[in-house]
Amino acid sequence: MNEQQLNIIRQIREQQFAQVDSSTLTPPGTPAAQRIEIVIPTAYGDARTNIYRPLDVNEPAPVFINLHGGGFVLGDPEMDDPWCAYVADLSGCIVFNVDYVLAPEHKFPAAVYQCYEVAQWIREHAAEWGGDGSKLAIGGHSAGGNLSAAVCLLNLDKGGELPIAYQILDYPPLDLHTDPAEKPSFAEAIPVDMARMFNEMYFENAADARNPLASPVFAPISSLQHLPPALVITAGKDSLAAEAEQYAAHLKQAGVAVTQRQYPGEAHGFTHSGTPANAEEAWQLMASELKNIFAQHV
Repeated sequence: MNEQQLNIIRQIREQQFAQVDSSTLTPPGTPAAQRIEIVIPTAYGDARTNIYRPLDVNEPAPVFINLHGGGFVLGDPEMDDPWCAYVADLSGCIVFNVDYVLAPEHKFPAAVYQCYEVAQWIREHAAEWGGDGSKLAIGGHSAGGNLSAAVCLLNLDKGGELPIAYQILDYPPLDLHTDPAEKPSFAEAIPVDMARMFNEMYFENAADARNPLASPVFAPISSLQHLPPALVITAGKDSLAAEAEQYAAHLKQAGVAVTQRQYPGEAHGFTHSGTPANAEEAWQLMASELKNIFAQHV
């Protein structure tokens, strides 16, 4: 990691939310959810977290943990803010939208373990906001989808102590070992140089990229059989789609129930800046899957 790359990241972070991006999508109408900001203590520092409570919650509600994207080096919960309220409204879940630690200041596996600690804390404290900590789901977008898959794998390693009922993987990078230049190429894809830079910033050692907690596609299929059901969303013009579909195939081979949805004409990040109708449909799918899975866990 050189100083020039660090300066690039610093500049992007500073500019990220300095101006409103007219291409950023928002849900239709005004979601019926209350927003609360809290801080969750972890061994990796405090994790600022936004909570979204459906306005009509009358009993302990299921909980969905949302993890934003940003290549492990960028982003914050506000990227997903209006959509988290939308998911809460449609699904009946209380949504916890987490600000996890970023690289290069916090290398792999810091974000994975912090997100796991956050999930542990939410399990114990969800009732303070009307949630049921025994009914958990986790999901995220891009890097957040990677972290969600990793938390589920880590939970298996720890004996399944977290009651994770569902995982949502929205156009996730699940193979950080393969050179981005060797992945499918599209004009709309993440630039190869940027993808390489993000990966370099995320890892202390290149060998870590083959760790299943970094690249879930390398997890032995035999080890996946007790993972929670998954929703895997991919974009047809995304260089990461093939690896997400590969992981979905591995889950199915292991006997895990998987719902797949590909949006052929969309690029990476389409749920935030793609075709409005497709973005809205994808978010509605996430919400309906959550609603359905927890209807089975009464």
